[in-house]
Amino acid sequence: MTRKIKIIAGAALLLVVAAAVCYWQVLRFADSPLAINQEKIFTLPAGTGRVALEAQLESQHIIAPSPWFGALLKLKPELAKFKAGTYRLETGMSVRQMLTLLASGKEAQFPVRFTEGTRLQDVLRELRNAPWVKHTLKDDRPETAAAALKLKEGERLEGWLWPDTWLYTANTTDVALLQRAHQRMKSEVDAIWQNRMADLPYKTPDELVTMASIIEKETAVSEERTKVASVFINRLRTGMRLQTDPTVIYGMGDKYNGALTRKDLETPSAYNTYTINGLPPGPIALPGKASLEAAAHPVKSNYLYFVADGKGGHTFTTNLASHNRAVQAWRMTMKEKNER
Repeated sequence: MTRKIKIIAGAALLLVVAAAVCYWQVLRFADSPLAINQEKIFTLPAGTGRVALEAQLESQHIIAPSPWFGALLKLKPELAKFKAGTYRLETGMSVRQMLTLLASGKEAQFPVRFTEGTRLQDVLRELRNAPWVKHTLKDDRPETAAAALKLKEGERLEGWLWPDTWLYTANTTDVALLQRAHQRMKSEVDAIWQNRMADLPYKTPDELVTMASIIEKETAVSEERTKVASVFINRLRTGMRLQTDPTVIYGMGDKYNGALTRKDLETPSAYNTYTINGLPPGPIALPGKASLEAAAHPVKSNYLYFVADGKGGHTFTTNLASHNRAVQAWRMTMKEKNER
């Protein structure tokens, strides 16, 4: 072998060794963990190229500066097909896993909770405080939300949102989330309405939802809901007024300060069931499925009254004398608790 051939062979060997070392370094970089020590939400703007992505990752201290990032994208072109969006980067995630995520387009999901027993204005406030929601409603008035959903004449939004934890991606609009919850509620109510018990004193699904919203506000004890429903249905059938405090509170709006007075109970309003006959004109809160089912399938009973028992539940009675005794028992229980 001549000296020239030896030099060429040696150079070729060096190139092979160098290429192998570089390849190993690239793979090592790909499998190295991100430089984050806690979960990070990362937004990749539309039109971001390879160089801009690397600069963005470095400026946000997601990866350390490295000569191997560009090489990795060239060596593994499938990792360079990243998509715009907002992603959740987790601790322990490797550079390869991050790029695979960015290429998948599987954006981060964020939760917003619509809670049973809350009013529409509470839901709108919750949406306003949700950090990744795109806010398009100009204010938090129920009327504004109803108009944005383009409800038909006579349709309500109060009480007509399905209570659940709703997941959404960044920049989902507030109206889109409301629309999803509204459509789900309509679907659920339609199914419950079609399968309701016969001869209930409801003329429309909205009246069933109204009753369910009252049940939701009156008890959090699941096994009591059908009994509470029976009390109010028995009252409707006998012509008694419902006389339920939550409707009065709803009708008072911002005037309610946390305590009801006798004057409050005697002050007429469309929702004061101490002064009006029958159901109030609409729901007073978001009812959950259990309350909707209770309104549609109340237990058969002769109950006309119920009062808190001081232990988290209620005492149900069929006549005023028994009810008054239950009220006295509740007062004694509360007095004993306060004296401890």
